[in-house]
Amino acid sequence: MKKLLWGSFYLALAGSIWGGMFITVRVAVTVIPPVPLVWLRYLTAALALYTLGIFRRVSWRIERRDWKLLFLVGLIGQTLSIVTQETGTMLTSAQTGSIITAASPAFMLIFARMLLGEAFTVGRAASVVMATVGVLLIVVDPDNLQIASAWGGISLLIAALTWALMSVLLKRLPDYSPIVVTFYGVLVAWVLLLPYSVWWLAHTPWEPLLQPEIWSSVLYMGIISTTCGFCLWNKGLLLMDASVGGLFLFFQPVVGTFLGWLLLGEPVTRFFWIGSLLIALGVVLAIRGGHSQAPETAAEHR
Repeated sequence: MKKLLWGSFYLALAGSIWGGMFITVRVAVTVIPPVPLVWLRYLTAALALYTLGIFRRVSWRIERRDWKLLFLVGLIGQTLSIVTQETGTMLTSAQTGSIITAASPAFMLIFARMLLGEAFTVGRAASVVMATVGVLLIVVDPDNLQIASAWGGISLLIAALTWALMSVLLKRLPDYSPIVVTFYGVLVAWVLLLPYSVWWLAHTPWEPLLQPEIWSSVLYMGIISTTCGFCLWNKGLLLMDASVGGLFLFFQPVVGTFLGWLLLGEPVTRFFWIGSLLIALGVVLAIRGGHSQAPETAAEHR
């Protein structure tokens, strides 16, 4: 029970932090496109993670058999998922970004079954269908249909799927500190995004980047969202089933929607709330029945 409580705390705090991140993304993408924005975010995060790792005296050694899996975590989660997430947020809104990516828990059920052997019941299958319908209502909103928003919604759906896959893969890396796993994942993404980002910086005036709201947004995304958020998420997932832990992503849309309305004045339509309700019901269905396996058995599926 103690592990469950601590895991719940870590995951809830991570979800809340990421809810605020969508506001900073909306501010930063007015000046910095998604790819170089993620690259700058990870540059900041890598420095923060390395400093934290030195302070905590963690072991940076990775077993040879785990490097491939760690590369996939960096490619799928830190690269593809985050780039599509920030692209989708740029094309839609902070609320839409936070709520669609919160569909990840339902998708985590599928990957948890395939990769970890967690139970996949009729109720959990219904939750996936319900959450998918909710996502589609938000993506193709009849009250606010825009081509850019539709493409943004598709980007966010890709972000939700890839985030779910990464979260399940993390369950197969239980022997390493969350600081170390996050650092190497971020490093993989930083290298992959390096060529385009350097080209963009070389052809971009620096004055807009020095605006306080821009560099403070990058610092929030790098230090708070990536360093703190990813470490908390990775740690929390080690303490409970992936299919159950994913529920705490719903702290993200609650915080993101509230801040988007409060700080950015972003409107909310009826289809947004209908879609949000369906996703919420889908996730509640997903966790009915509790844990399908103890956290300690995750390493058996490595």
